[in-house]
Amino acid sequence: MKFDLDSAEFWDPQATRKEVLRVFEICYGCTLCHTLCPSFVSLFQLVDDNFGEVDRLKDEQVKHVVDQCYQCKLCYPICPYVPPHEWEVDFPRTMMRADLVDAKQRGASLADRLFGDTDLVGSLASWVAPLVNWANQNRSLRRLMEKHLGVHRDRLLPTFHSETFAKWLRKRAALPKGNAEEKVALFYTCTVNYNEPEIGKAAVGVLRKNAIECVVPEQQCCGLPFLDVGLMDRAMKKIASNVATLSQAVRRGYNIVVPSASCSYMLKQDYPRFLPTQDSRLVAEHTWDLSEYLIRVHERGKLDLGFSEEIGKIRYHQPCHLKAQNIGYKAQELMELIPGAEVSRMQCCSGHDGSWSVKKENFEASMKVGKPLFKFLKTEDACTVTDCPLSAVQVQQGTGKKPVHPIVVMARAYGLDVDKPA
Repeated sequence: MKFDLDSAEFWDPQATRKEVLRVFEICYGCTLCHTLCPSFVSLFQLVDDNFGEVDRLKDEQVKHVVDQCYQCKLCYPICPYVPPHEWEVDFPRTMMRADLVDAKQRGASLADRLFGDTDLVGSLASWVAPLVNWANQNRSLRRLMEKHLGVHRDRLLPTFHSETFAKWLRKRAALPKGNAEEKVALFYTCTVNYNEPEIGKAAVGVLRKNAIECVVPEQQCCGLPFLDVGLMDRAMKKIASNVATLSQAVRRGYNIVVPSASCSYMLKQDYPRFLPTQDSRLVAEHTWDLSEYLIRVHERGKLDLGFSEEIGKIRYHQPCHLKAQNIGYKAQELMELIPGAEVSRMQCCSGHDGSWSVKKENFEASMKVGKPLFKFLKTEDACTVTDCPLSAVQVQQGTGKKPVHPIVVMARAYGLDVDKPA
């Protein structure tokens, strides 16, 4: 499937339906992904109900399958028909196209605009963080949110902080200055900035410990939340802005490191598709997941192995968007460098997937998707870890115990006080 946003055919509802049904028919004949996510379960059941004839699916049935795809991307690495195969099957992006076309036809709701604009919501919420956090736990207000915004009343929402990572960063005397052999530009992501500043602080501390020079270019949300709600124009503004600043950093000799799997996936895989320019390809080619980059440093014999604190048993969840990058288990490799660390891994979907699980119609399904992971991580004698901050919220919802990021584990093993002024 060619993801040509400038093509009139791409935005044509009938052409889109035709492409969706083409992909559905190939998937129905394969069934490799039959239990991978609710979207495939529904697809195969609905086609069975229509005696195996995909073209008999009604529009509302097609939409049901599309709506249940939460863009985990797990089908793509195992699909035998992805490009350059002549059938060019790309299930998640075909579903994304259907979502984008539908959103363009019906227009965006207030909830869509709020879910998509993480920078606006995050910056406003950080100013009154205690009030927002209280409101997110107030049962009466949550019932109103469910009624008017479609946010399930029981969905655990991310915590906001008065001191965002960006504010903390501005208070520091200087960022890590190394020997110029290792130079990175930190794309810290909106989730880290507004909801999980500890991850950003730990990243800065670990980079400093390893004499890695770090700069933080001007940046916005990667654009994925706007894509999730079908606001392509808004997403493209974010993408274009980030490509402009990040490509400049690359040309100055910096690699881009990203602590969130979904955002590193966006920069690596989707930026060149949505904005096919030399600059976007340059950004993609020089973007690394943070753990992936640190393992690269270790392979060159330059990672500081002077750990002073024991970590012990670790239960590690590898998020979907890391598996989809086909880079192996870099966070696990990194944590296994800590003396005495015993790392057990599970790769499966947590079921959160951006704004999908927040919606009242998807919440119960999201908890079912995450059940195997909850069982794996629900242990009293181990540190639970995930690279995905939203998966951490989902795990906390399912187990009562919130995992930490691998870079936080590294900072603790180094014995770093990440809040200490530079």
